Amino acid sequence: MKHISSLAGGVALGSAGILMMSVLSGCSQQQEQAQNKFLVIEQQTNGKYIVVEEMPTDGPSRAIIRERNENGNVTERFMNEAEMKALAEQEYNKVQNGTSETLQDGAGSAGMGLAGTILAVAAGSLLGNMIGNALMNNKSFSRNAATANRSAYSRSATSSATKSSSSKKSFFGSSSKTSSYSKTSGGFFGG
Repeated sequence: MKHISSLAGGVALGSAGILMMSVLSGCSQQQEQAQNKFLVIEQQTNGKYIVVEEMPTDGPSRAIIRERNENGNVTERFMNEAEMKALAEQEYNKVQNGTSETLQDGAGSAGMGLAGTILAVAAGSLLGNMIGNALMNNKSFSRNAATANRSAYSRSATSSATKSSSSKKSFFGSSSKTSSYSKTSGGFFGG
């Protein structure tokens, strides 16, 4: 009996030690910071904007805006983080009022206005993670945000559909060609 009580005491002491270590390590973890972004935003022929390049950056968020003038010539201008934040805040206020184009069904299919595009792509890094997460929980907003971002960074971050084609030859010389689309995703067995 004496061995059982000492064993139970050791288990209780070990459990208390593990609990204390997990509590202390949980307190020292830093909150995840939103990644600042470098964006290249391009104006379409319909006057709307889409993101054509997006890269994470260690410096402040910034953007290059490519716009077309009345002659069709492309001009580029630089937008710093303060200007981007001001546009994102204006568009977020419209989201709160329910008047933002980012909430309309199908608004992002042909691009959005400049403020809506910036909010859709960089809400977390400009306005904070809580606002970014709240916006992404809105189905219309997240759908429009996905269609407004055509950058390679965005496409590589999500799984993509790939076309595979194979040609098979039988033993007797006839051949058949098969083609299929598959969605690639991570997983232990590729599924």
